[in-house]
Amino acid sequence: MDDLRPERDAEDIRADEVSAESVEAVIDRLAAYSHEVEEESGAMVEDVIAFAEPEEGRPQDDVIAGAEVEDAVVLELAESPRRFGRRRNSEPKAQKEPKPAKGSKEKRAKKLVGLKIGASQIAAAYVANNGAPELVDVAREPLEPGLVVAGEIRDPEALGDALKRFFDLHKLPKNAVRLGVSNNRIGVRTFEIEGISDPHVLENAIRFRAEEVLPIPLDQAVLDYVVLEERKAEDGTEWRRILLVVAYRDVVDRYLQACRRAGLRVVGIDHEAFALLRALQPPTEREDTTGALVGITIGHDRTTIAVSSGTHCEFARVLDWGGWSLNVAIARALDRAPTEVESIKRQLSLAGPVAIEGLSDEQITRVRDGIQRALAAFAREIVSSLQFYQAQPGSHGIGAVLMTGGAAQMDGLPEAVGELVGVPIQLGDPWRRVKLGPKVEPQEQPGSFSVAIGLGIDD
Repeated sequence: MDDLRPERDAEDIRADEVSAESVEAVIDRLAAYSHEVEEESGAMVEDVIAFAEPEEGRPQDDVIAGAEVEDAVVLELAESPRRFGRRRNSEPKAQKEPKPAKGSKEKRAKKLVGLKIGASQIAAAYVANNGAPELVDVAREPLEPGLVVAGEIRDPEALGDALKRFFDLHKLPKNAVRLGVSNNRIGVRTFEIEGISDPHVLENAIRFRAEEVLPIPLDQAVLDYVVLEERKAEDGTEWRRILLVVAYRDVVDRYLQACRRAGLRVVGIDHEAFALLRALQPPTEREDTTGALVGITIGHDRTTIAVSSGTHCEFARVLDWGGWSLNVAIARALDRAPTEVESIKRQLSLAGPVAIEGLSDEQITRVRDGIQRALAAFAREIVSSLQFYQAQPGSHGIGAVLMTGGAAQMDGLPEAVGELVGVPIQLGDPWRRVKLGPKVEPQEQPGSFSVAIGLGIDD
């Protein structure tokens, strides 16, 4: 849980209060579902980090090349439906007492604005965390193409201006924003360490291992770690499984630069994989017979896959595949530009034949065939990712697969991908995770708010 500075209304936060802190001030420590932060007076508080599959050892398409997706799947399934579990380190790190603001009682910041910046739109969810999370407000607006590409900011100043307009237009608080990031320049390694009990020696050993396994120089990276599992052998030897996370410094810094320009007070930077899992189901005690939850969110140009068997997200991968891939497939089938076929994509159904205005039956058939080819490539990526996860020590069987995101709202798409993968896939509903406030109205494509809602939830 985040111990943030006492709440203040958005109008109490001036732009000049947003400090130009370094990346190190923002990258605090890693925790998968719950992120713990500490506060020093006069400094912004952050609970951040990066998590995704590293470039080295990434599953490749040729894992199942030359075979039908259905025939190639060798995925271990759980015996019963998946429920989250809570797994904690037996010796949690001591936490500093936060300093209360002058003239006010010490209190926990209950409200967060989860902010997802995608390639095609900005989405925000204002969540009140007081017991069960309540969704106070949601908003989204289209984003100018080219500002964010493949999860990386190309023009921080222009994005900062867009964020300022967005927050001002929708009257969203600027004083407690948790930002989501997700791209292929955020990596993870898991490894085992045994025979070390002293926390300081353990940290030094982990940093030493980081220099051996990380794909980037440490002076260009921000990194952190979490103990996923630990036990003591009969002879007293201690054993730990470590999750090491690394992000390129410039990726994080550009996001902070844009937020500073918009006057936003960033209290956390979270990988979208963590937020996705929080949005889909709350953590609960896990039974031995249950398997891992797989969350899949389809964005405009990226898809994030996250796997969790408990409190910690144990595996994540970012695919260069998104809703735009379907636009490209439809455009090729009709010999049109991808920007011209969005309305056709929204009318499509993979659950059965439908009439599409302006298209003949022959054209609809070509479109459906093109969509199937695009989904087959997508399914191969999912299969190879899950096979890669299950090849790791300590992995679990697949208990449930939930799909969300804007493109996932296409009628029959989750089921169609599930048939190709060989594992049932259901549509994830982020609205079920929160209590809806009086201002929240039904939204078209609610799945596009999944990550933003997860960023706002503070379990």
